[in-house]
Amino acid sequence: MNPIVLTPRDLAVAAILLLVDAALSVALRLGLTRALGIAAVRMVLQLLFIGYVLQRVFAIASPWLTLGVLLLMTAVAAREVAARPERKLRRYGNEAVGLIAVGFATAIASILALTTALRPAPWYDARYAIPLAGIVLGNVLNAASLALDHLLGGVVREKPAIEAQLCLGATIGQAMAPLRRAAVRRGMLPVINQMSAAGLVTLPGIMTGQILAGLDPIQAVKYQILLMFLLSGGSGLSAVAIVYLAGHRLTDARHRLRLDRLA
Repeated sequence: MNPIVLTPRDLAVAAILLLVDAALSVALRLGLTRALGIAAVRMVLQLLFIGYVLQRVFAIASPWLTLGVLLLMTAVAAREVAARPERKLRRYGNEAVGLIAVGFATAIASILALTTALRPAPWYDARYAIPLAGIVLGNVLNAASLALDHLLGGVVREKPAIEAQLCLGATIGQAMAPLRRAAVRRGMLPVINQMSAAGLVTLPGIMTGQILAGLDPIQAVKYQILLMFLLSGGSGLSAVAIVYLAGHRLTDARHRLRLDRLA
């Protein structure tokens, strides 16, 4: 089966739905018309830009260039993780824990898939490594930001309960354990919902795209299952890593809660 090639006209027809949204915004006085337009233009320009960049990167096929692109993507993801929580750790703490957590989780999940399941030659081929890492980054970013937001907000809200346990002889690890568990659980819920709904409620985007591109549905399903396993594992690793890294910054060697380290 030949893949379907989209033309600018095809994209313009699909954009009619965006105009419908804009008309609804005007009719219902939602005030979203300008935001919709800006978001749509940004999305088109950003995707076209990254498309041309990836075309060049794939053609050059340099492992160092591939690594540079991956590091840049990880840095941007870490910035997003840091920006979303309402509370901030001082001295760029959100950025530091976000970079370590998403970088660690993405590297583990991507390298595992590239060296065992996909096995391109070489395993760090940009055509495989960059798209795979991009998919994983999007999910671990979400898990890490939700977990971090829950932890930082919860530690302020539950300060009296935590300090009461410390006064009764509990260690800081014991006093913060329920909050850490709740934060990790919050970070992992989105990917659990994705796995629960995949196939029956929704057809995931990667699987749908491969089917539209002409791949056999069973093969597309196998790729989607592989990706869901990777996303689940990466989300769990990033949520746990960021919760413990941020928790470490909010405590000290004397088992004290250090909310002065929050901005």
